[in-house]
Amino acid sequence: MITLGDVVRRQLHVPTIAAVRDVAAILAGDAPETAAVLFYGSNLRTGETEGVLDFYVLTAGPPERGLWPTVSYREFDLHGETLRAKIATMRLATFAKAAAAQTLDTTIWTRFVQPSALVWVRDPATANRVAMAIGDAAKSAARFAAALGPQTGTADDYWRALFRQTYAAELRVERKGREGQILGFDPGRYAELLPLAWTADGIAYRDEAGMLKPDLSPARRNALLRAWGRRRRAGKPLNVARLVRAAFTFEGAARYGVWKVERHTGVAVPLTPWREKHPILAAPGVFWRVWRARAQTGPKTV
Repeated sequence: MITLGDVVRRQLHVPTIAAVRDVAAILAGDAPETAAVLFYGSNLRTGETEGVLDFYVLTAGPPERGLWPTVSYREFDLHGETLRAKIATMRLATFAKAAAAQTLDTTIWTRFVQPSALVWVRDPATANRVAMAIGDAAKSAARFAAALGPQTGTADDYWRALFRQTYAAELRVERKGREGQILGFDPGRYAELLPLAWTADGIAYRDEAGMLKPDLSPARRNALLRAWGRRRRAGKPLNVARLVRAAFTFEGAARYGVWKVERHTGVAVPLTPWREKHPILAAPGVFWRVWRARAQTGPKTV
């Protein structure tokens, strides 16, 4: 009989392209305390290197205090191309707590109920710890989906209800219907995952021709809704605090910013030493340069 752990391990060991594995090895080699490197996001789904590769670097040690993760941006010249990567770094112990919904944070279990690949790991014991954390992320997401979703519905109904709520709580700017894009990539995976996660979390359910009904007592449903309410209220302030922190600690922020500007506007902005050292102070000048360039090349009226 297949279990949640089986599905998690199968996903974590999905094949990835050589470029991704090479970047992960570099990231692990740069920090001796690295325990594991996870790869996730749209590039995992497509198997392409275009755009920015998303990594989580999990390190050894006790849970950190204060805000996490630390975010950086780096570029690598490998395989005859420039690979761009955004790297979030945090302690594995903190990651495990957040995945199990033992904090008010929603970002970890929301993100890692989606597919991710374990592209570098220190040893088998660490691989097991990561797999347990990813399984806990699935259980956390499924638990809240049971309370936030309909009384009875398909697995897709429950996941859509969950993602709509978490996007709203996290102050994320997502196009309407973004949850449909996530679920539509591999609907069979999410249909399989939900009942397995409920079972692993001790939530009984009925399945009548694909229509699911979790067996939540009124007391447990209310407790979950109260727990969600605390997370919803904390979500936006927590994300704002992280954005402010990132503005001053995001390593490679200027390089990432000018790449994004050119990618989205077509306007090349030289990365001067001053801009690289002072990305926040340089931002108004960059915006002015982009506006002027687009105004000069835009359509003229008579």
